[in-house]
Amino acid sequence: MIQPITVLIILGVLLLLSAIRVLREYERGVIFRLGRLVGSRGPGIILLIPIVDRMVKVSLRTIAMDIPPQDVITRDNVSVKVSAVLYFRVIDPSKAIVEVEDFLYATSQLAQTTLRSILGQAEMDELLSARDKINRELQSIIDTHTDPWGIKVSLVEVKHVDLPVEMQRAMAKQAEAERERRAKVIHASGEFQASQTLANAAEIMAKHPQALQLRYLQTLSEIGTENNTTIIFPMPMDLVRPFLKAGEKA
Repeated sequence: MIQPITVLIILGVLLLLSAIRVLREYERGVIFRLGRLVGSRGPGIILLIPIVDRMVKVSLRTIAMDIPPQDVITRDNVSVKVSAVLYFRVIDPSKAIVEVEDFLYATSQLAQTTLRSILGQAEMDELLSARDKINRELQSIIDTHTDPWGIKVSLVEVKHVDLPVEMQRAMAKQAEAERERRAKVIHASGEFQASQTLANAAEIMAKHPQALQLRYLQTLSEIGTENNTTIIFPMPMDLVRPFLKAGEKA
């Protein structure tokens, strides 16, 4: 038969074990004594008063939370689905437990509503090209609302934007038209530069007729390098004019 002393010893050991808690470096314990908040403790060994104290464990590590795809209508009336990811951490364990019932659920719902609200004020082009600006605005607004809960939002990233098929086709046509416009502008710019170069060359040859004769001889040399049996080329009048004058004098 078990002795009463043995029973008391066993109960004492169980009470002692229930009074000892060990918290890791990234954990904190929020202590309630008879329902009243005492404060947060940790890390290391924590001693509690059996039956009187109750501890709620809170992690201080950064949490990455996926924001599920949200149906958003942009300012220019384009319906899209947008998903994002939220990075936050608890900086005040006492507020995270006392000020809000479930800080994970509350932060998730706040992030979803803020995402729909902010993206609804942006246009489609801004959503695709100004992601950094939108991310900073989301982070600032969510962090302001979670600050009374003892939560710090460090980063919000828009992860994926699902466009309708019609919008994808329209954007593809727009991109193709933009590429064609750039190609035409580049071609026109090249033609303009070539015409300027030719005009400058014509002015130089007009001032120096010898340059024209050298160019003429160079052209004959290039023609002669090819396998041609018959070559027809115009005779420069500068070469013929001395003979014509001699004939007139005779």
